[in-house]
Amino acid sequence: MQGRARIAVVLTALVLAAGLLSASPAQAVALPTLPTAGANHWSCKPTRAHPSPVVIVHGTFGDGKSLLDRLSWTMHRAGYCVFSLNYGNRATGPIARSARQLKAFVTKVLEATKAKKVSLVGHSQGGMMPRYYIKFLGGARKVDDLVGLSPSNHGTSNPLLLTPGLSHLCPACLQQKTGSPFLRSLNAGDETPGAVSYTNIATTHDEVVLPYTSGFLRGPRTTNITLQLTCPLDLSGHLLIPMDGAAIRLVLNALGRRGPADPAYRPSCLP
Repeated sequence: MQGRARIAVVLTALVLAAGLLSASPAQAVALPTLPTAGANHWSCKPTRAHPSPVVIVHGTFGDGKSLLDRLSWTMHRAGYCVFSLNYGNRATGPIARSARQLKAFVTKVLEATKAKKVSLVGHSQGGMMPRYYIKFLGGARKVDDLVGLSPSNHGTSNPLLLTPGLSHLCPACLQQKTGSPFLRSLNAGDETPGAVSYTNIATTHDEVVLPYTSGFLRGPRTTNITLQLTCPLDLSGHLLIPMDGAAIRLVLNALGRRGPADPAYRPSCLP
């Protein structure tokens, strides 16, 4: 059953990627999206308990809603001001350009909420791309927490990145290949700059970021969590981790305390 579930997830990812890659960039931009549950209420004002609004950052081939409704709604119900953006032609465009879009969106959120900093919660590329904003675009002064769900911090050895024509259709895909010039530059020196708290949540069942440990970072104010060390029977893979109950509870733990997630915290393993 476990093997069949993983195959189904991989096939879903391949179908999604094939459909998006077969479209032109203009077509990809035109795909409609609905509002993310609980997000982008621009009149929301942060509370003393949750002073930093949360920006959700989607992954490659995704958008500000795909796979993210449960995560967004849970944070909204917990009392956070939650925002979600679309960027980078479904995050297929050059990552540095996407990071500049994130910078503009964070500026808009801070102006609307009057907050001093935001927290970022990102899935896949969305957990890695903000590090470019933090390291090179002044984001270290604007970000409190960065929480990555299966982030591609050190790239992936997934052979799908060698698909012919991918460099034209999805520059960000090749930039996420293990050892790419982009990642060598991003990870040179300090991997966790600024006073930002970094939490990385990975799953051993990841079919996209290979190996799954490439999502982890080295540095102070950093917690790296393997989901199955907390919940051994959790079968969530790359696509499902943003909707996973235990993973979402780990996100809330990271956002609700000083510093990154508590490495000793054990969330409920209920779905």
